[in-house]
Amino acid sequence: MIKAAIFDLDGTLLNRDESVKMFIDRQYDRLHKLIGHIPKETYVTRFIELDNRGYVWKDKVYQQLANEFNIVDITWEDLLQDYICEFKNNCIPFPNLIRMLEELKSNNLLLGMITNGYGQFQMDNILALDIDKYFDVILVSEWEGMKKPDPKLFNKALEKLNVSANESIFIGDHPENDVKAAKNVGMKGIWKKDFQCDHVDADYIVDDLMELPSIIEKVNKELTNS
Repeated sequence: MIKAAIFDLDGTLLNRDESVKMFIDRQYDRLHKLIGHIPKETYVTRFIELDNRGYVWKDKVYQQLANEFNIVDITWEDLLQDYICEFKNNCIPFPNLIRMLEELKSNNLLLGMITNGYGQFQMDNILALDIDKYFDVILVSEWEGMKKPDPKLFNKALEKLNVSANESIFIGDHPENDVKAAKNVGMKGIWKKDFQCDHVDADYIVDDLMELPSIIEKVNKELTNS
C-alpha cells in the first residue's frame, strides 16, 4: 500500500523554465537604466543559456554576463542579489498543483519534498507557491549537507515520514537524480514528463499532475493483487 508521495520541486511542481523567463524579462525592465546597452532579447536569451535549467548557480551566470556584455554600472554581485530577492515573485506552478495536493491529502497520503538547491532560496519559492502546508517533510540539499541522487537523502525523507521505500513513490523530472535515484532505494519512480528527454526508465510517466492520484490507485490495486 502506498502511504507516501515524495516530490522534487523544480521542473516537477514549479514550472522553473517559465518562472525563469518571467524573472529575467522583469529583471531587464527593472534594471534597464543599468543594463539597457544590451538588447533585451540578447540579455534574456544568454541568461537562459548560461543558467542551464538551474544547474549553474547564478554567481557564475552573472559573472559571465558582466564579462560578455561589459556591464559596469551594476556589479555581478548586485545582479545576483536581485535574483535571490526577486525570483520568488515570479514562481509559476504547473497546472493543477494545488488540486492534486488537496486530493492526495484527502486520501490520507503523507507528502514529502526533496529538492537540490540553496535552503532559504528554495523555501522562499515553496512559500511563494503556497504549498508548504501540504508537506509533512521538506528536505533541501544545502541544509541537509547532501544532494540528490545521494540515497541517504531519500532514506532520510522515508525515515522522517516513518514509511518504508516500498510504501512510497517519488515524482521528479530528472531521469537520474529523481527517477533512477528513487528506484535505487526501492521506491516507485515516477517521471514528470520533460521536453528534454524522450525515454526514461520510470515505473510510470505523468504529463499532468492530476494523473497522480489515479496512478497511486493503480499501484495499490497491483500491490493488493500481487
